[in-house]
Amino acid sequence: MGAQLRVYKRRIKSVTATKKITKAMEMIAASRIVKAQRQVAASTPYASELTRAVTAVATGSNTKHALTTEAENPVRAAVLLVTSDRGLAGGYSSNAIKTAERLTERLRAEGKDVVTYIVGRKGVAYYGFRDRPVVESWTGFTDSPTYADAKRVAGPLIEAVRQDTAEGGVDELHIVFTEFVSMMTQTPVDNRLLPLSLEATAEETEAATGKILPLYEFEPSVEGVLDALLPRYVESRIYNALLQSAASEHAARRRAMKSATDNAEELIKSLTRLANAARQADITQEISEIVGGASALADATAGSDK
Repeated sequence: MGAQLRVYKRRIKSVTATKKITKAMEMIAASRIVKAQRQVAASTPYASELTRAVTAVATGSNTKHALTTEAENPVRAAVLLVTSDRGLAGGYSSNAIKTAERLTERLRAEGKDVVTYIVGRKGVAYYGFRDRPVVESWTGFTDSPTYADAKRVAGPLIEAVRQDTAEGGVDELHIVFTEFVSMMTQTPVDNRLLPLSLEATAEETEAATGKILPLYEFEPSVEGVLDALLPRYVESRIYNALLQSAASEHAARRRAMKSATDNAEELIKSLTRLANAARQADITQEISEIVGGASALADATAGSDK
């Protein structure tokens, strides 16, 4: 029994150490969520207003542009997948990967060749383990992205959109990321960034703001304005997606670490009860041995007196 008691004490010590780590990670994630939420709230209006401006410019002209004009027979689509660099965040990365898999299958069913770009080590490891081709990947900033990171990601994508498909370009640009809804809800979504669906975007904008799209005068030309807005639009949407994903990652990690801490507490209680039972068994056995020894000694003494 003594050996069993030592095993329980060793396990309690180990689980207690793990609990301290998960509790610390929970507190760190909780503190970072606040900053991430503020960044999301600050970037969303800019991205929405820029989308509204692009929609207004495109709606007010008949110019064909890669930003707003759909190809008659699209043959290639780019998918940007945003995952995390670190684990211990529950199903955060796996849910985004599953959404990207479904999007890829749907695009291929439409007869389009799909090229993949990935942000985050988890997505890179997933595709690398399965020997799936990735055009380009970026890592090291998923928990705290900056606008410079968004520009670095957007650069190759914008270049691919501007290129002809015969030269390796793409007709469509999609992004898969995790939208931050609340502390308890984070939803993986797939959005088409390019080309813009003007009618749907206009309806969403008017419904959200209650405003009719403004009329613009273009100087020097519509093409020049759209060329200038294209990188700004892609960069702002990717930056907002990175911020949403970062906030979602912190929230998912906080929830996962809280669950791990609670499970550790329950395990410690269970092991403590088992240790107490083992100790009580040891005490009972020792008392029984003492009583048995005393009884045998008394019987031996009584026998010698006779």
